[in-house]
Amino acid sequence: MTSLERKKKEEPKMLRNDQLDQWDRENFFHPSTHLAQHARGETPSRVIRTASGVHIEDRDGTRLLDAFAGLYCVNVGYGRQEIAEAIAEQARELAYYHSYVGHGTEASITLSKMILDRAPANMSKVYFGLGGSDANETNVKLVWYYNNILGRPEKKKIISRWRGYHGSGLMTGSLTGLELFHKKFDLPLAQVIHTEAPYYYRRDDLGQSEAQFVAHCAAELEVLIEREGPDTIAAFIGEPVLGTGGIVPPPEGYWPAIQAVLRKYDILLIADEVVTGFGRLGTMFGSDHYGIEADIITIAKGLTSAYAPLSGSIVGDKVWKVLEQGTDENGPIGHGWTYSAHPIGAAAGVANLKLLDQLDLVQNAGQTGAYLTQALCEALGGHPNVGDIRGAGMLAAVEFVEDRDDRRFFDPAQKVGARVSAAMLEEGVIARAMPQGDILGFAPPFCLTPAQADEIVAKTKRAVAAAGL
Repeated sequence: MTSLERKKKEEPKMLRNDQLDQWDRENFFHPSTHLAQHARGETPSRVIRTASGVHIEDRDGTRLLDAFAGLYCVNVGYGRQEIAEAIAEQARELAYYHSYVGHGTEASITLSKMILDRAPANMSKVYFGLGGSDANETNVKLVWYYNNILGRPEKKKIISRWRGYHGSGLMTGSLTGLELFHKKFDLPLAQVIHTEAPYYYRRDDLGQSEAQFVAHCAAELEVLIEREGPDTIAAFIGEPVLGTGGIVPPPEGYWPAIQAVLRKYDILLIADEVVTGFGRLGTMFGSDHYGIEADIITIAKGLTSAYAPLSGSIVGDKVWKVLEQGTDENGPIGHGWTYSAHPIGAAAGVANLKLLDQLDLVQNAGQTGAYLTQALCEALGGHPNVGDIRGAGMLAAVEFVEDRDDRRFFDPAQKVGARVSAAMLEEGVIARAMPQGDILGFAPPFCLTPAQADEIVAKTKRAVAAAGL
C-alpha cells in the first residue's frame, strides 16, 4: 500500500467521533495487553469485522493475511459456512443442556467418537471443557485423583519444561514455563517443577551434537526426579513442539529418550496437543508424529478451529480404569464444568473435523507448511542477523540474533522481534513476535496455498529490512 492510499484509509478514522474506540479503552480488559498504554490510547485498537480463508478485515477495510491463524487456532480457515450452519442449527434445536450424571447430546456423543477414531489407539474417553487452560486443570486433578485411588498420596508433583505453555490459570500458569505468566502472580505453585526445554539452538554448550543434547535433557530430567524423590512425581507435561516458547521442534530422539525416563519411574505423560492436535504437523496428532505414547492428551484450538470454544482431555486406558475404580469406591467423580460438552461447541467440532477430512487439510498442512519453512530458509538463511529458521508442519519461526557466528543475542530492550512483527503488519501480514526472544512465529490456517506462502516469505524479507536488519 502506498503512503497516499494509507492516508486515504486513515482519513475517515481521524474525522469521525469514534465512540467504539472510546468504549473499548474505557470498558474492555484485553488479555496479554499493556493495560496502561491501551487505556491512554498509546497503542492501536483494532476492531475485526470479517474474515475469509486466510485473511481478516477490520472495520476500516484493512485486509490482512493472518499467518498465525488467530492464535494457532483457525485451522480450517475463516468463513467456513458449513461450521456456521452447524452452530446455527444446533442453537435452534438445543442451545444448551448440561452433561452431568450421564446426560449428553447427539453432537457431544458423536464428537467423542470422532475424536477417539482419530486419536492414538490407547485412548479411552474424552472429557470436554472450554479452553486449553481448563483442560490442563482437569488433567492435573485427574492425575492427583489417580494416585490417591492407587494409595500414593505423596505422588503429586508435575514436571513441566521451561518455555512450555500450558495455560493461564493457577496450576496451568504454573505449568507454563515463561516469565511473563509468572511475574507478580505468585506463580509457579509448589506442586510444579520445571526441567530443561528441548531447545537445541539455545543450548548452553555449543559443542554438543543433537544426540548429546538429547542425552543431556534426559539426564537432567532424571537428576530432577531423583532429587525430588520419584515417589513424589506424578506426571510430566509437554507440547510435542514448543509453541509460545518459540515454536521449537524437538531434536531427533528427544521424545523416546524422555519417555524411557518416565517409564522407569512410573510417571504419567500428558501430551499437550492444544496447538498440534488435529493436523498442524501434517499428522492428526503430534503424538503420531513423534511416537509419543501419552496417558492423557490435551486438545482445544484445532478441535473446532476456534469457531466455538471447546477443549478436551483424552484419557488413556490405564488412567480410565483407575478412574472407574475410584467411583466404585467413592461414588460419582467430583469434577465438572457447567459448559462441559456444550452442544454448540460440540456441533462446531463435528463440522470442523468433517471439513478437515473432506478438504484433505491435514495433508496440505504438512506439505504447504514444509514449503513455507523451506522458502523462509532460502530467503533469509544467509542473513547475518538470522540465527535459526525452524519449522514442523504448518509451524515455522525465524530467530534473530545480533551476531549469528557467535550466537550473540540482541539486547531485549531493542525489541527486534516486535519491530519485525510491526513491519510485517505494515506489509499486510500478521506474524507473531514470540516472548522471551527475538523470534517471529508463523502458524497459518491449513488452507494456505503455496502462492500465499510465497507472499508471506517475500513480505517477511521486506519487513526484516524495514526493521533495520
